[in-house]
Amino acid sequence: MAMALLQVVISSCLVVAIGLWCSGDVASAASPPAPFVMPTPRPGSPLPKVNLPPKTQLQTITFDPQHNRNYQVTCTNPGRRRRPCVVTCPSKCPNKCLAACAYCMTFCLCDLFPGTTCGDPRFTGADGNTFYFHGKVDQDFCIVTDADLHINAHFIGNHNPAMKRDFTWIQALGVSFGDHRLYVGVRKAVEWDEDEDHIQITFDGEPVNVDNVKSAQWVSKALPGLSVSRIDTVNAVTVELDGVFTISANAVPVTDDDSRIHNYGKTGKDSLVHLDLGYKFHALTDDVDGVLGQTYRPTYANKLNISAKTPIMGGEPKYRSSGLFSPDCAVSRFRRTSAATGGVAVGFAS
Repeated sequence: MAMALLQVVISSCLVVAIGLWCSGDVASAASPPAPFVMPTPRPGSPLPKVNLPPKTQLQTITFDPQHNRNYQVTCTNPGRRRRPCVVTCPSKCPNKCLAACAYCMTFCLCDLFPGTTCGDPRFTGADGNTFYFHGKVDQDFCIVTDADLHINAHFIGNHNPAMKRDFTWIQALGVSFGDHRLYVGVRKAVEWDEDEDHIQITFDGEPVNVDNVKSAQWVSKALPGLSVSRIDTVNAVTVELDGVFTISANAVPVTDDDSRIHNYGKTGKDSLVHLDLGYKFHALTDDVDGVLGQTYRPTYANKLNISAKTPIMGGEPKYRSSGLFSPDCAVSRFRRTSAATGGVAVGFAS
């Protein structure tokens, strides 16, 4: 009786395998498995939130904003057996999105992790709360300031006479550590060209050139712990100083649709190319400060109205710096150090 039952189970499994797959997603050679399709939320409802594990594999999708946002990507997660997934890039992503194939979901580059700066600068602090800091056009503000690291941001944008503030975006970062200066910025462009690289990087005044090939890497000869890697062939890089920081930088334009919806005042003379940024720090002290840096303090208490639609952090005067590489904001913690490590104290901290 048991043997007969076993034969029935095996026969059933074989029949299923011929049509599609048996348990374990074993695909038939004659008929590949149908792709997963990203769930579409009802109109007006937000996308479901997923707390992705730290090592979730993400794929960058680059698209022309004027064309379809639907893409089919191939999973590399073993659990999916490389079964493809059809995803749609969110409408609020200007020209890139991240696909988490294991979940068949997509996200804008700035929606996943704490420690980001995006758009009309929208910061997500280390505490997970999002806020705006608008700054001023053509001025510099300290984003992170600590004993051995200082990061200023240069703001560009337009002034709206009908409002009390400017529309601003981050055009460049000035990163100071030890006696070194790292510049990460974008070139102005009248018209956005997705195939052209708009990112510019210099280290101690010398240009950093990285081949326009995905995963290409430049490593500093003067400071071997410093590297720049391509996330995509153009307009997306990761800058890393071992044991200190990792900064992802993506060059994006202000789209015509965004300008029309938000009254940004974009003209045909400037596509307002700016940086969307992600930060990861490994060696901050408990005394760190700056617009974003203060959120990494263990004692940081968020005093913003986080229930507001757009919580805004003020205090522009205390964060203002006199130049992109000037660590002279009122809350500055930076002190230059010269050591065998190349002028920066290298350490690790969670």
